[in-house]
Amino acid sequence: MFEGFPVEVSVAYEGERIRAPDMQIELGGSNVDRKFELVQLKPLGEVEDGKIEIIGPDISALKEGGSYPLGIYIEVAGKELEKDLEPVIERRIHMYTNYIEGFWHMASRETIWMRLSKKSFKKGLNSFKWIGLALLKLFKAELPIIEKMKVTFITDPAKIDEMYPKAIEIYEARDARARALRDEDVDEFYGCILCQSFAPPHVCVITPNRVSLCGSINWFDARAAVKIDPEGPNFVVPKGECLDPIKGEYSGVNQIVEERSLGENKRYYLYSMFELPPTSCGCFEAVAFYIPDVDGIGIVPRGFKGSTVNGLPFSTMAGHTGGGIQTEGFLGLGIEYMRSPKLFQADGGWERIVWMPSELKERVKDAIPPDLFDKIATEAVSTIEDLRNFLIEKKHPVARRFKP
Repeated sequence: MFEGFPVEVSVAYEGERIRAPDMQIELGGSNVDRKFELVQLKPLGEVEDGKIEIIGPDISALKEGGSYPLGIYIEVAGKELEKDLEPVIERRIHMYTNYIEGFWHMASRETIWMRLSKKSFKKGLNSFKWIGLALLKLFKAELPIIEKMKVTFITDPAKIDEMYPKAIEIYEARDARARALRDEDVDEFYGCILCQSFAPPHVCVITPNRVSLCGSINWFDARAAVKIDPEGPNFVVPKGECLDPIKGEYSGVNQIVEERSLGENKRYYLYSMFELPPTSCGCFEAVAFYIPDVDGIGIVPRGFKGSTVNGLPFSTMAGHTGGGIQTEGFLGLGIEYMRSPKLFQADGGWERIVWMPSELKERVKDAIPPDLFDKIATEAVSTIEDLRNFLIEKKHPVARRFKP
């Protein structure tokens, strides 16, 4: 299937990590402001099947050790394909690119981060055409309902700037679709183990009120994924008995979590970051972190370049959070979960949130109770002492518990 490729393409390379000293180039990540990956369904007559297009400099023209913007735009067509499958196909870019020897992919949507190793570059992985060809072959082999597929790689900053707002608009429309549905309205949730190559015990549980940690798969998307690929990384999670409606504990969820994590984790509180929080992978869009000095919660998104109010950058926080281990006080989350009525329901919800960067605060302004918006600190408050004083001055709900 991959005869003639300069490197191997195999599930054996899924989970391979590429450290900074070993990388030829970096694509996306925190050093790049705009990047995205997007899949769109098109009519059969509009997709030039098998075509790989590169807009901007190819890999061989990029300077060793540099960080570059990247857009991955995939057009698909098929008589049995539905619009709901766009994010499902999109999320598998993460899985399939990680099959490529010496190529590492993390995150999703507009937070993607990739690295190419020096070793694989020297072997001949010096063009996006090889990555595109691997994607074409893998998608067609594993999802035969895709009849036509075209892959475009964009490194030209001007073209990325042109397409980026469109991608964000499409992501937002997908997210908005699921907001009216509640966990109580359905009989089953869905699970995802696509990231177990990087976090073996991790089981992501997707509910109407809890989007995947990567932010790219909501309840409707997961349902569509199971329909087209019952043996794939998405699967049904029966709710079972509701053991605690506030913390979000379900007997069916616990059973599946234990089975799919091979006994590593046994219970989840879906709506809490304490006691038995859900596990996190590494593709999460943001990290929620407990600030014991003020008994509050901070949230920092992927891509935030400064230090949080506790002095730690996102990268350090991510190390405490990921890996599929239940870490009380640290939790990965999709940004859309911040619009959920179940957001940290067992922990006080929005009344417990005390800090987040201003860009994130504006992004989810519609979800923040109006009386709390000005009471949540941003990066302008950079120390715990200043945060405490800010919360007292603004009369944030957590300040009522402060000792004189």
